[in-house]
Amino acid sequence: MAVRIIRKEGDEILRKKAKKVDEINAKILTLLKDMAETMYKANGVGLAAPQVGILKRMVVIDIGDGLIELINPEIVEQSGEQLEIEGCLSIPGIYGEVKRPARVKVEALNSKGEKIAVEGTGLLAVALCHEIDHLDGILFKDKAIRFLDEEELQNESKKGSGK
Repeated sequence: MAVRIIRKEGDEILRKKAKKVDEINAKILTLLKDMAETMYKANGVGLAAPQVGILKRMVVIDIGDGLIELINPEIVEQSGEQLEIEGCLSIPGIYGEVKRPARVKVEALNSKGEKIAVEGTGLLAVALCHEIDHLDGILFKDKAIRFLDEEELQNESKKGSGK
């Protein structure tokens, strides 16, 4: 396992569409492990393969409930809407309000090649949508309704934590 370099905004790979994974082999499994290690080291909640320079349809997510590894993820259902503040490991220091579905259902393959479904609300729904957007070359900034400066972000954090 290895921590990989996270590509930053301006790197053209972040704007390209990732390719479907046709075969789950040792390289793919190593990439999943490396992505998880990279995400944890950067204190992120999600990471898509293009963010580490690999144009494959793969994401890892952990909102605090354990690691979710998704290969070829696809949103198959969505409902409601929520407005949340997002940031991105590829766009450090920038935060914005983004409208996302309140609930999503994603179908994908797990690391064993089994078809799985993941349903998420709240932060998990946001993370699923955010990371799947990366697979299509879309950054959260493209969907942001407004951006927050450091002071606004601090105030939102205080509100959210009940301080």
